[in-house]
Amino acid sequence: MSIKIELNDQTMIAYLNGEIDHHTATDIRTDIDIRVEGSHPNLLILDFTNVSFMDSSGIGLVMGRYKLMKDIGGNLKIVNPSPQIRKVMSLAGIDRLAIIEKSRPCKRSDYFDKK
Repeated sequence: MSIKIELNDQTMIAYLNGEIDHHTATDIRTDIDIRVEGSHPNLLILDFTNVSFMDSSGIGLVMGRYKLMKDIGGNLKIVNPSPQIRKVMSLAGIDRLAIIEKSRPCKRSDYFDKK
């Protein structure tokens, strides 16, 4: 699992890549939390385009980032989960807490280069 985090203005995007399980969730959580706590974005976007697998640790990861963003007055958005991951998120109730949307594959200009 790898993660790339970008921040522009008040939007932070975490591009997740690989599998999210109990082996990788802690490092992802730490990386995101450090960046969020240092910059206090208004919006955190978790991009699942390249996530191939997620277990319950991934649900905990998403729920914790939702709480973190609410605590600082921000919002969480999840983009491009696979149908299987979206189903798991829906069963866990994440769709009642955060926006989950399917869109074309994300790229930096989708969020940062708009005037």
